[in-house]
Amino acid sequence: MIGRLRGLILEKQPPLVLIEANGVGYEVHMPMTCFYELPELHQEAAIFTHFVVREDAQLLFGFNSKQERTLFRELIKVNGVGPKLALAILSGMSAQQFVQAVEHQEIGALVKLPGVGKKTAERLVVEMKDRFKGLHGDLFSGETPFELSAPSSAPAGNNDAESEAVAALVALGYKPQEASRMISKVGQPGADCETLIREALRAAI
Repeated sequence: MIGRLRGLILEKQPPLVLIEANGVGYEVHMPMTCFYELPELHQEAAIFTHFVVREDAQLLFGFNSKQERTLFRELIKVNGVGPKLALAILSGMSAQQFVQAVEHQEIGALVKLPGVGKKTAERLVVEMKDRFKGLHGDLFSGETPFELSAPSSAPAGNNDAESEAVAALVALGYKPQEASRMISKVGQPGADCETLIREALRAAI
């Protein structure tokens, strides 16, 4: 089991990041709320990982804190929630926002996430609320793992940035037409891909 990676960031194509550790390049899928916190290209990053083995693929998911990884692991235990849907949920909401949505039974906020219908949202509220009780300090201990700052906006070719942002939303489960509409609503001169994704997801919730 690969539980943690530390290495240089070679590529960033939301929601995928390529990290080189000891000469090996690892493709890691990350929720956008974690992706925003990554250092720039060719800088070192340390992330906690969860390894998923399927018949047709081996996938590595990455998180900035153990608490975020714990929440992901609890999410994929919920009936009907796989790694891809869990990734989409934690991209549309920070871990803290998700916890609050569950605790306050905000079904309306959850159904706005791609792939989450009313039945799934209700199941998430019921099952995750019970799971939170059993996690004790593991999810909510010290530090402030859910303080997510906004990324800096580096100048970028807007068309390229918008295309990458649309592709990222599609990878998270949004339909292409819906992804294009979401990005066009928040488009702004000079905005980079990560900023467009963050603003589009924020507006969707």
